[in-house]
Amino acid sequence: MATQDRRVRSPEELIVVTHSTETALTPIALTENRGTESRLTDLLPAGASLVRIFGPANRLASRIAETPHADAGFGADYLNYFSVRGVTDELAAVAERLRADDAVNAAYVKPPAELPIAPSIAASTATDEAPATTPSFEQRQGYLDAAPQGIDARWAWTVPGGRGAGVRIVDVEGAWRFSHEDLRANQGGIIGGSPSSDQGWRDHGTAVAGVISGDVNEYGITGIVPDALIRAVSVFEAGSAAAIRTAADALSPGDVILLELHRPGPRFNFTDKPDQAGYIAIEWWPDDFAAIRYATGKGIIVVEAGGNGGQDLDDAIYDTRPAEFPSTWRNPFRGGADDSGAIVVGAGSPPPGFHDADHGPARSRLDFSNFGSRVDTQGWGLEVTTTGYGDLQGGADEDLWYTDVFSGTSSASPIVVGAVASYQGISAAAGGRKTPEEVRTRLRETGSPQTDAQQRPSSQRIGNLPDLRALNGSS
Repeated sequence: MATQDRRVRSPEELIVVTHSTETALTPIALTENRGTESRLTDLLPAGASLVRIFGPANRLASRIAETPHADAGFGADYLNYFSVRGVTDELAAVAERLRADDAVNAAYVKPPAELPIAPSIAASTATDEAPATTPSFEQRQGYLDAAPQGIDARWAWTVPGGRGAGVRIVDVEGAWRFSHEDLRANQGGIIGGSPSSDQGWRDHGTAVAGVISGDVNEYGITGIVPDALIRAVSVFEAGSAAAIRTAADALSPGDVILLELHRPGPRFNFTDKPDQAGYIAIEWWPDDFAAIRYATGKGIIVVEAGGNGGQDLDDAIYDTRPAEFPSTWRNPFRGGADDSGAIVVGAGSPPPGFHDADHGPARSRLDFSNFGSRVDTQGWGLEVTTTGYGDLQGGADEDLWYTDVFSGTSSASPIVVGAVASYQGISAAAGGRKTPEEVRTRLRETGSPQTDAQQRPSSQRIGNLPDLRALNGSS
């Protein structure tokens, strides 16, 4: 029997952030930064190298042209972010050596990123052969239903643009199986990174793709926005911040990036824990925050899993700057001037009785979900039917696998992406796409309200479940 294996993790990442005397992308800034890069490279072990997270220095100006980054005159900040490649051992020692250089503002090791699947859920892979024809599982996708049970995707399908036509989505995680029988249309494949060969990462990415854009046909499941184009970037080899930047450069204003990752945070001293306690959203790390801001500054909607650590993201522990972080770092969970602009997603309970299970009142916070004022909206965190894993339909061929138990902020986030892409498709058909801030504000203002559960009151905010009819101003 196979399980939803989240224990294969992406590698640790060593990140370097340099100082700069310039804020604008001037020739002086480029020359200074290249000199710093050359000097720091000499401090690295043999075979190691610095890689620019935001791509070639001479291409940065054109990529941020006509964005708030250029207008504000701080584009040179993106020159300062590097990852170190070619070092697998003693990363902390290398980071310490780099921090001794006056040009280095920060050098830190990021814990491995993991998949935010509910820690208590294991999906068995069926050993029985798949039937000659896959049946329809669409009625098991309760998240497609009318509010307050679901997001009312079926209503949106009747509205011009409601199936996501013209909207492009990039999923940032680890691996996918785009050859699945229900992922044949509007799938653009992997456009960056090196996909993991691990079954768990592959099943996870396949499940996410199914929720968002599973094909319209007579069998299997149907995605929330089957007309949207979905592509993928892997964090393996690239690292998470570079993967976000790659995704952003492949999209246009109003398109969507999904971040399906979380990391162990400071609550337990960044310790890997099987129960995921203390895991948090990745924007807390400076380079990931910068990459998300890069994307939202280009007008791209970023949807970010809030994490499964059971944490109050308003807790003061997240205000403490690690000594290895940049001196300018501030806790992004406080929002305000330090807001990344991403839509942060919590995990809520499906309606009691769905799939013959009861996880508490519908839309109440599931106990593993992070919460707090920074969390914008929620999706189903359990009982999500989609492609992959094989517990609902298995057999020898992965292309025929389906699941009934996709979970965590992992399952909640693609549900929100589907709602956002549908909203953008409808908005475009009606005259124009919305900005990241407009979309996030609308998700907070509308939707089916969060409810109370025993020891998990609605004051532990995960936000409302999107309601596409209300989101689009219909009732």
